[in-house]
Amino acid sequence: MNQEIRNISMQSTDFKLDSIPLAISQTLSSININNEEDKKIIQNDTMGKIDSSKMIENINDDDEKTIDQEKRETWSKKFDFLMSVIGFSVDLASIWRFPYLCFKNGGGAFLIPYTIMLFLLGLPLFFMELALGQYYKRGAITCWKKVCPLLSGVGYAVVLIAFYTDFFYNVVISWGLYYLFGSFSSRLPWGNCENSWNSENCYEISSILKHNINMTSSISSNQSVNFKNSSSMISSSEEYFFNRMYRFAENLGMDNFGNILWENAGCLLLIYVICYFSMWKGVQTSGKVVWFTALAPYVVLIILAIRALFLTGSREGLKYYLTPDMALLKDPLVWMDAASQVFFSLGPGFGVLLAFSSYNPFNNNIYKDAIITVIINYLSSFVSGAVIFMYLGYMSQVSNKSIQEVAKEGSSLVFIVYPEAISILPVPQFWSVIFFLMLITLGLDSSFGGSEAIITALSDEYPILRKRREIFVGFLFGFYMIIGLPSCTEGGYFLVEFLNNYSAVYSIMFAVLIENIAIAWLYGTDRFCNDIKEMINIYPGKFWCYCWKYITPSCIALILATGIYGYRPLEIMRTNSSYLYPEWSNFTGWLVAASSCILIPLVAIYRLCTAKGSFKERLIFTITPERDQKAKKQSKEDQLLSNAIISEQVKDSNIC
Repeated sequence: MNQEIRNISMQSTDFKLDSIPLAISQTLSSININNEEDKKIIQNDTMGKIDSSKMIENINDDDEKTIDQEKRETWSKKFDFLMSVIGFSVDLASIWRFPYLCFKNGGGAFLIPYTIMLFLLGLPLFFMELALGQYYKRGAITCWKKVCPLLSGVGYAVVLIAFYTDFFYNVVISWGLYYLFGSFSSRLPWGNCENSWNSENCYEISSILKHNINMTSSISSNQSVNFKNSSSMISSSEEYFFNRMYRFAENLGMDNFGNILWENAGCLLLIYVICYFSMWKGVQTSGKVVWFTALAPYVVLIILAIRALFLTGSREGLKYYLTPDMALLKDPLVWMDAASQVFFSLGPGFGVLLAFSSYNPFNNNIYKDAIITVIINYLSSFVSGAVIFMYLGYMSQVSNKSIQEVAKEGSSLVFIVYPEAISILPVPQFWSVIFFLMLITLGLDSSFGGSEAIITALSDEYPILRKRREIFVGFLFGFYMIIGLPSCTEGGYFLVEFLNNYSAVYSIMFAVLIENIAIAWLYGTDRFCNDIKEMINIYPGKFWCYCWKYITPSCIALILATGIYGYRPLEIMRTNSSYLYPEWSNFTGWLVAASSCILIPLVAIYRLCTAKGSFKERLIFTITPERDQKAKKQSKEDQLLSNAIISEQVKDSNIC
C-alpha cells in the first residue's frame, strides 16, 4: 500500500481520476482541512469534474476562451508598424528644436553628447517600451496592471499626459494647414507689409534683399540705415503670425482670450477629420496612411536641400551648423540639452510605443525595429538641421544679420523665420506648399501615435469601446475639438504655449523614471530579459541591463532635477514686446503637471488598501506581476485538489 501511495504522489500529470468519490463532503472529511476557504476551493474545483475526460475537456475549453480573449488586431504588414513608429519618433521637434540646440551648444560638437545620450538614454527606453507592449499585447493601463500592480498608476498617468499633449499639439498642426491655405495666394501674405494687419513698423525682407544687391528698392538707403538701428521694426512674417493668424492685443492674455477665430477653428476641425478617417478602423487603416505621412517629409526635405545648395550664404549656414566648439562640451547644460532632446524626440512614456507594438506578432524582432528607428531618427534630425541652417545662412546673407540673430527656437523658427526665407525664393508659393505639407505630415504621424495610445489603453481596459471603435474615436476627437476651441481664439497662442510648457515636460519624465524603476528593480531585469528571449530568441546583454538598472534612470532623474532647478516663469518674447504669464497661471501649470503624476501614488495607495494580509504581505503581493499571482493561486488550488484525490485513493486502497 505504501508503494501505491508513492506511485500516486509521483504521478503529477497523468494519474487517473476515475475513483474520485461522488460525495464531495466525504472527500473533505477524509483529510484534515480546517480552512473554510480551502474547502470551498476544493468543492468548486471537484464539482462537475468526476471523471478525467470531463476535467481535461473543461481545461481545454478554458484555454480556448483565453486564446479567444487574446485575439487582437494586428498590422497588415511588418512595414506598417515600422512606418508608424518612425513617423511618431520623427516629429516637429526634429525641425524646430534640434537645429537650434546644435547652434546653441557648439555646432557639430553637440553631436557628441547627443549620440552618447541617444544610446545610453533613448535606445534603452525605446526598446523597453516596444518589448513590453509586444509581450503583454495591451495598452498602457492594462499592461502596467500586469507588470506591477502597485505602480499601475503609471498607465493612467501616461494616458492623461497624452490627453494633455493632444490638446495643443493638433492646434500646432492646424497652424501648418492655415499657412498651407495662405500659400495658394498670388502673393504670399506673410511676405509683404501691404495688408490690413500690418503696422507702421513692418518691414519686408524682400525689400532689404533688393537694397543689398543694389536693385530697385521701395525703401531708400536712409530708411535702410534706420531699420538697422531700430529695434522696433517687425518682420512681415512675424506680424502675419501674431496679427493675422492670431489677433494679439494688450488686453489679451491668460485671463482674456478674446473671440473665436473661425478660420483657425475650421483648420483645427479639418485636422481632426483627417485624424478620424485615418484611425477609425484601427491600425490596419492608420498603417496605410502613415506610408504617405511618414515618407512624404523625406521627399520634401530632399527637394528643399537641393534648392538650398544653390542659395547665397547656404554654405556659410551649413559651416556654422557643423563647426564644432569643443570647449562647450565642458558645460553640463550642453549634456542636459542633448539628453532632453533625445528623450522628447523618441517619445517614450506617452504610451504610444506600448500601443503600437501591442499589435505586433509575438515573435516580431523588436530589437531590430528599435535599432532601425533610433538610427533613422538620429539621421533625420541631423539632416533636417543641416537643411534648416542652409536657409538660415541664406537669411543671414540677404538681411545683413548674423546667424545668431536669425536663428530661433520652436514655433518662431518654423512659422516666422522659415516662411520669411521662403517668401524671397523664386516661385515662393511652390516652396511654401511643399514645406507646410511636410510640417503637416510630420505632425500628423505624431498625432496618430498619441491618439492611438489613448484609444488602445482605454479599449483594452474597457473592451466595449473596441467593439464601438468608430463611435469612440469620433467622441474622442469631438471632445478634443471642444477643448481646442480656446486655442483658436484671438489670444489662443497664450494657451498653446501654456500647455506646451506644463502639460508634459516634467510629468512625462517623472512617469518614465517610475517605469524604468519598476522594470529594473521590481519586475526584474532577469525576468524582462527572459521575456525578450521568449519573443525573439535573443537574450539582451549586460549593456542593456546596466542601462535599465543604473545609467538610464540616473540620466532621467538628473534631467528632471535640472529642469525643476532651472525653472523660470513662462514668458512670450516678441521683437518689441513680451508677455509675462501671471503667477496664478504658472501655479495652475504646476497643478496640471502634478495632476498626472499624482495618479501614481494614489493608485499605489489604493492597491495596498484593497490587498489582504499584513503590510508586508500586501506590499509583496502588489509588486508581484499578475501572471505570478495567478500561477501561485493556481498552484495552491492544484495542490489542494491533488491532496484530496490522493486521500481518496488511499482510503479506497484501505477498503480494498
